[in-house]
Amino acid sequence: MNEQIRAREVRLVGPEGEQVGIVPLERALQLAADVDLDLVEVAPMARPPVCKLMDFGKFKYESALKAREARRNQQQTVIKEMKLRPKIDPHDYETKKGHVVRFLKAGDKVKVTIMFRGREQSRPELGYRLLRRLESEISELGYVEAAPKQDGRNMIMVLAPHRATKAAATAARAGTPREREAGAAEAPPAEAAGPAGTTGE
Repeated sequence: MNEQIRAREVRLVGPEGEQVGIVPLERALQLAADVDLDLVEVAPMARPPVCKLMDFGKFKYESALKAREARRNQQQTVIKEMKLRPKIDPHDYETKKGHVVRFLKAGDKVKVTIMFRGREQSRPELGYRLLRRLESEISELGYVEAAPKQDGRNMIMVLAPHRATKAAATAARAGTPREREAGAAEAPPAEAAGPAGTTGE
């Protein structure tokens, strides 16, 4: 930036993105000083290097704001876990499936674990059948990211939300605070209380 630039001449770009052309470094520095801006090298590997006239302090500030906004909007990948037994009671199955549905709707991945005990370990097809049933019943919200796999006494499958499901969850999270603010802004002012707690009419 400015006097730190070592090239003898630069390809100069104006503050609005207009092409000025190739000029000596001294001329570029003078032009920057004339308009009270910085001369910033934006493509140092080009021949000659490309420099732009800009307010570097403002540029850094706006870049930091954009980076902060991007981090705020970046969705953290969360993996929830749901454990089932191969001979699970129908009511318990529906309850646990409800949790899986809720997790997927929230944009989270779900690790579904079938736990085998004792003689159940000799009947892995029971767990496989249960996982395939769950897969078919949540297919509108998610898909199998990792197919059922035996892991010791357990069988594991990972479900992930469809892109549309995840986008809807992100939009819902982003919209909630704004909707609250909008609701607060649109709420009518409370009526002034009259004497003895009665509303003034």
